[in-house]
Amino acid sequence: MSTASRLPGIAFTDHVFQVPLDHAAPQGEQIEVYAREVVASGRTGDTDLPWLLFLQGGPGGKAGRPLGRDGWLERALDDHRVLLLDQRGTGRSTPATRQTLARRGGAKEQAEYLAHFRADSIVRDAELIRRRLLGGDRRWSVLGQSFGGFCTLTYLSIAPEGLDRAFVTGGLAGLRSSAADVYRAAYPRVVGKNEDHYARFPQDVDAVRRIAGHLAGTPATLPDGGLLTVEAFQALGMLLGTGSGSGTLHYLLEEAWVEGVEGPELSDTFLAGVQAQLSFAQGPLYAVLHESIYGQRSVDPAGTAWAAERVRAEFPEFDARAALESGAPVLFTGEMIYPWLFDTDPALRPLKVTAELLAARTDWPDLYDPAVLAANEVPVFAAVYHDDMYVDTADSLETARAVRGVRTWITNEWEHDGLRVSGGKVLDRLIAMARGEV
Repeated sequence: MSTASRLPGIAFTDHVFQVPLDHAAPQGEQIEVYAREVVASGRTGDTDLPWLLFLQGGPGGKAGRPLGRDGWLERALDDHRVLLLDQRGTGRSTPATRQTLARRGGAKEQAEYLAHFRADSIVRDAELIRRRLLGGDRRWSVLGQSFGGFCTLTYLSIAPEGLDRAFVTGGLAGLRSSAADVYRAAYPRVVGKNEDHYARFPQDVDAVRRIAGHLAGTPATLPDGGLLTVEAFQALGMLLGTGSGSGTLHYLLEEAWVEGVEGPELSDTFLAGVQAQLSFAQGPLYAVLHESIYGQRSVDPAGTAWAAERVRAEFPEFDARAALESGAPVLFTGEMIYPWLFDTDPALRPLKVTAELLAARTDWPDLYDPAVLAANEVPVFAAVYHDDMYVDTADSLETARAVRGVRTWITNEWEHDGLRVSGGKVLDRLIAMARGEV
């Protein structure tokens, strides 16, 4: 099924595909996967235009909704027909949320269902779509941002015959890194981002301590009924991994207080802003599946087991209450999912037991094949962000050495969101590398 539409500078076609829930049982239950084909206005009839599949970051993030030739699409549409894929469970694909998962039964049934929503299934969806749209012999290129880069490595492992070339931005995962390895490397990077933020906005040290001190004694209720504890407040550190995140956090803190009837209280403006940053209502799979994207039975035989929470204990500087007692700055955390989030966020509460079962799962299939990757013949061009808070630079460079045919561009000009905010410059650089111009 497909429908066509136009916006300034682009024409797009909506596609909906029926795919197996479990690709190992192709005749079994089917789900829908949605994709938006985008082409520059005036080039809709150019059947020879190379295809570029975009794999969104996440997990659990739908593809962007373009309003025209904006962002990296401006560069991509110069010489590609782009396919924006809503990965299974997201956007207009068969959704997986607290509302829809409740129809599947109890937590055990929900966890078994969601076990089919990792990178290996996403790649097999993409291959099925490629064959239906392009035919069996024609290849396409792939652009993987963040988790989309993880998916690209899986693509190169299990279906490299479908790819002409691959572009990766901030998404070269550690091939043999366990979930605990990932967070053990991440916490020190997050400390550095906190130090950078407080150096930029020294007044925020006291502002954060004041808010944290209040929440440590009296958690606040967010507009959606969520609970803002001091630990949830620390989770605003997710912002510190993006180019504008430090400023966004500072401006949020500026409006934290108002003078109420009984004295100072946290403002509605602040609480609404916090909710917008912390709520998983629009992307619950990010929380439910986040640690599962690292699960591989060969490196995590005991399961991921809430690795971010376990490893956090090794870094006492993130203990907000201890910092309040000692007079130290309160540190924000980063891209970590903790079990208590399933108590504080109303969108996640019904999925708490489901998430526990996924965290305890010990039979995750491996996502990468080091032998296949070592013999890879698909050219890969990767942007590695030197100061990336989300994906460890050392892991990325080790992977680049382990995968044949990878060329890297290491830069500190951009943060993890460089593809989105660079106005096409990051993608342009990678395309120039592919053409031998750099």
